[in-house]
Amino acid sequence: MTRRSGSCVRCCLVILAIISALCVSGPALYSRFKKGFILRSRSSISCAPCVCHCPPPLSILKLAPGLANLSVSDCGNDDPDLKEEMEKQFVDLLSEELKLQETVGEEHTRHMNITFGEARRVAAQYQKEAEKCNTATETCEQAREQAEALTRQEKKITLLWERRARQLGWEGE
Repeated sequence: MTRRSGSCVRCCLVILAIISALCVSGPALYSRFKKGFILRSRSSISCAPCVCHCPPPLSILKLAPGLANLSVSDCGNDDPDLKEEMEKQFVDLLSEELKLQETVGEEHTRHMNITFGEARRVAAQYQKEAEKCNTATETCEQAREQAEALTRQEKKITLLWERRARQLGWEGE
């Protein structure tokens, strides 16, 4: 049975290989068959020169003739604010930019100072709360130590009385 299945697998692989080869080379064979099997050497094949009568590419002026009439110098002449900005000297513009950056820096510094003060206030509040907790913990620890000492003392007294009671004949519960 294994010999038969092995030959079946081999047959399937051969069929798969043939189909793959036909899929890869099929289109090339089909075009050859369609054109006819003309056996010529590659050197004798020559192409005729191509003759094109294509129109020239369109220019931007032909597509949008109104764009050529625009000039940058006319831009914003109607707006008085823009006109005033454009007339400023380069040095004036630079000094205005520096003033703006200084103002932004001062605002940033002021915001940082406010944030730092708030952080310092919150940290002080947390410090006070931590000190309260530490004091309460110390008080509780002292009370616990005192309670332990009283408990030890009571155990000693209880053992003493229990020993005396046993000497007098008490047998316990």
